Amino acid sequence: MGQAKDKEQNFQKYVEQIKSNYKYIFNTDEGKQVMSDLEKRCHHHTTTNVKGDSHESAYMEGQRSILLFIKAMLQNENEKDK
Repeated sequence: MGQAKDKEQNFQKYVEQIKSNYKYIFNTDEGKQVMSDLEKRCHHHTTTNVKGDSHESAYMEGQRSILLFIKAMLQNENEKDK
C-alpha cells in the first residue's frame, strides 16, 4: 500500500507542477497572445459542427478539446464550480 500512496503523491506533485507551468506561460504577454490565437484557430467561440461532414466536425472538435484542456489547466480550483 505504501508504494501506491507514494505513486499517487508523486502524480499529484507532477500535476500541480504542470498546472503551475501552464499558468506561468499563459500569464505572460506572449502567452496571452498565443491564447488569443488558439481561441480563434481552435473554434472557442464558434461551432465545430460541419453539416454533412462528421469527419471534419470530429477533427475541429478535437482541436477545440485541446484548447479547453489548456483553459482547464489555467483555472483555479475554486473557479471550477462556477
